[in-house]
Amino acid sequence: MGSRASSLLREEDIEEIKRETGFSHSQITRLYSRFHSLDKGENGALSREDFQRIPELAINPLGDRIINAFFPEGEDQVNFRGFMRTLAHFRPVEDNEKNKNLTSGEPLNSRANKLLFAFRLYDLDRDDKISRDELLQVLRMMVGVNISDEQLGSIADRTIQEADTNGDMCISFSEFTKVLEKVDVEQKMSIRFLH
Repeated sequence: MGSRASSLLREEDIEEIKRETGFSHSQITRLYSRFHSLDKGENGALSREDFQRIPELAINPLGDRIINAFFPEGEDQVNFRGFMRTLAHFRPVEDNEKNKNLTSGEPLNSRANKLLFAFRLYDLDRDDKISRDELLQVLRMMVGVNISDEQLGSIADRTIQEADTNGDMCISFSEFTKVLEKVDVEQKMSIRFLH
């Protein structure tokens, strides 16, 4: 099946995806095979339902938020290139790629892009700030019923109080970045892909 899947992917597509995402040829063909096996509609695109069949996402409390990150605003399908662009955020930064690709700007797996990806998991209404209600929603997803609403509210209030430097009672992307400046985001938001 792997050879059939890789034969559907043209060499020029592989080269373009390599440049765009930093994945190796073998990683792309392996991920294409996985993409193809997830594509139950056999239409060259994945639906939300296709992602929900992935056991690790099904049990992840933020699984729906992660799945939503694969889909552009208003879209209900993602093609292989979009799939790879999202996965690239989780590709570890190798020592030999610390330099930027000047034609496409910041690499998808850069610290800034990993932080923006994480920020968007919290920014549920996509208004470029995390409100108390959004923070509460994500906290509820993560802890379920193990903590009372009062305790969750206290955590959300304290988090916003510590992060909010401009007094708008929300967390902007720059405030989010500042709070996480000492966190090894590159390591925590990386998945080892086989070479």
